[in-house]
Amino acid sequence: MLVDKRIYLASQSPRRRELLKQIGVAFDVLALRAVAGRMDVVEVPRADEAASDFALRMAVEKAACGWRAVDARRLLRFPVLGADTVVELDGAILGKPADRAEAEAMLMRLSGRTHQVHTAVAVQHEDRMERRLSSSQVRLAELGAAAIGRYLETGEYLGKAGAYGIQGRAGAFVEHIDGSYSGIMGLPLYDTAILLRAFGLAV
Repeated sequence: MLVDKRIYLASQSPRRRELLKQIGVAFDVLALRAVAGRMDVVEVPRADEAASDFALRMAVEKAACGWRAVDARRLLRFPVLGADTVVELDGAILGKPADRAEAEAMLMRLSGRTHQVHTAVAVQHEDRMERRLSSSQVRLAELGAAAIGRYLETGEYLGKAGAYGIQGRAGAFVEHIDGSYSGIMGLPLYDTAILLRAFGLAV
């Protein structure tokens, strides 16, 4: 059982910070890129790797990388939480768009279709690693070029898998979801709470 009920978040995502605060989890953000000699997690799927497997692997690698940072920097040994969100359409992974043109192409592909959002969460403390996966179905309305253009003008698509964020203006595009709203945002709170309780944190 952990005496101090705090964790490290191995993510710079403001959405994940907001969601952890929502359920009362005390955390510090690990600035992993500031660790000397650290190799960033390479977020590239392997050949024939399923989208859900890719999300799980990335979450585990991020948590493990965070734990190595705790060791290297001699930080207090709190559990490290890593997470990853992957958007899947017709078996293809839609990552974070490199630019506006790629974001526009993604939104056109998602228009009027149902896609999957997989968010994996992993927690490491010492040699123990636990993980969970949340998969949701999301249907977007038919989006015209004008609607997509107005959305892209907001810049919300930057840094978001599938080129949209359900918690922002793109929420107006979502006809239906089947699954976890917080998971689609980037951190499934139910699964996260189960993991943290497994490490002795009261959530």
